[in-house]
Amino acid sequence: MRSFAIFLGLIAFGLAGIAVFAYPAWELTQALGFDFRFHRVGSRVAMLTLLVGFVLVARWLKVADKASLGYGVPRREFLRQLARGVVLGVLLMLPVLATMILLDMRDLRPGVAPGALGWTKLALTGLVTGLVVAFIEETFLRGAMMTAIARESGYLRAIVLTSLVYAATHFIGRYKNDDHVGWGSGLDLLSGTLASFAHPAAILDAFACLAGVGVLLGMVRARTGHIGACIGLHAGWVAVIFVVRETSMRNPTGPATWMLSDYDGFIGWMVLAWIVVLGFILARIYPARVAPPATGR
Repeated sequence: MRSFAIFLGLIAFGLAGIAVFAYPAWELTQALGFDFRFHRVGSRVAMLTLLVGFVLVARWLKVADKASLGYGVPRREFLRQLARGVVLGVLLMLPVLATMILLDMRDLRPGVAPGALGWTKLALTGLVTGLVVAFIEETFLRGAMMTAIARESGYLRAIVLTSLVYAATHFIGRYKNDDHVGWGSGLDLLSGTLASFAHPAAILDAFACLAGVGVLLGMVRARTGHIGACIGLHAGWVAVIFVVRETSMRNPTGPATWMLSDYDGFIGWMVLAWIVVLGFILARIYPARVAPPATGR
């Protein structure tokens, strides 16, 4: 649990960077003649703070090597598993989409009728977005963090704890406070960023669903010994969600729409039910091959 506490401290350190450094950084950009929005400067400060902290923590906990980060297989095999994961991710979303259609949970956006070029552009944009998001999140969570926790407490705890963190990070919102910027704006930005956690009942369905996704990805990481398949699956799921959200919207009058979360109109109780099914499928596709690492160091 020591490693888990350290990574939580790292996340808190990144968030604290918003309160402490956002305003001075914004002042610096203004002095240099850049007219950046305050919330954008604050988010970049948090990312930079987290990146610097991550490098230091990874070295401290001895999880900065390729194997610990989840890249400990030959490049060709890694890329093969990644590509396979993308295809599987897209295919495994088909029953979810079919359920949405059958239960009239989403409607096409007015005027949406993209041709072949439009669909191709949407798919490629979604895939690139998914790969970027997956690379960052999987390296941090299913790579360094999961390895560190698993060494101390085994894979089961590592999967559960990283899944909870994975779910929680999705509710660190994009709050904007670009008017009347001052020394207190950094703290105000941090408060707004964490506002979702003040209403836990409102995010329960989305949180449970995202935690379930985290469990699936953690299971795949534990069974394969690397994050290639995790990146692929994650990217495939993000790509599908991107295309669906760009071309359709939640149907507010649908009889089963309550099973879609207000978080993004896509995940929720219905998707969580499918996650259980997908877990059995992925367990067959990725049989257990990697023994849990020895506890301690």
